[in-house]
Amino acid sequence: MLVGLPMLFWALGDFPRRTVLKEVISIVTLIALSLMIGQFFLTRNSRKMLNINSMGLVIDLHKIIGYIFTGVLLLHPFFIVFPRYFESGVEPEEAFITLLTTFSSTGVILGIMAWLLMLTIGLTSIFRNRLPMKFSSWRLLHGILSIVFIIVASWHAIELGRHTDIAMSIFIILLSVSGVLLLLKRYFLNLKLG
Repeated sequence: MLVGLPMLFWALGDFPRRTVLKEVISIVTLIALSLMIGQFFLTRNSRKMLNINSMGLVIDLHKIIGYIFTGVLLLHPFFIVFPRYFESGVEPEEAFITLLTTFSSTGVILGIMAWLLMLTIGLTSIFRNRLPMKFSSWRLLHGILSIVFIIVASWHAIELGRHTDIAMSIFIILLSVSGVLLLLKRYFLNLKLG
């Protein structure tokens, strides 16, 4: 579902087709966003729903998907300008600087915010054992940062995404809201019980 539906929406969408390189970059980005939203479902909350008995397997899948697709999304701004190396017109470096300094677009500002949040999530995950906090505090921080990231990244994708038509937008919103609600349910249940 997290890979197939974005590809289906892309394939059925009425978008002007571009070069193969640009379309591959778009597909990889759509799948990366979908799988990052799907991370909300690869937690302790969903072990029973996923019918997985081993908590270790759930955590391993969460880490593998998280590290791989955090990397993909961190490279997203570079992927946007990379095709310029093969086209005439604006140089890639100039396009990249313009991208990072265009503060008149809400979508660009949201993208920069999402990128910084993703970087923070990635670094705090990699260096979790070196941070001066308990695991439970880190997990709460990780969850809060993830919620803010998904809201900002989803808004960015809907605002600027070349392939986010109404069907893709609804998919992103429903998946994001479901994931965030599942995580909030876990945190509020823990507060009541704990």
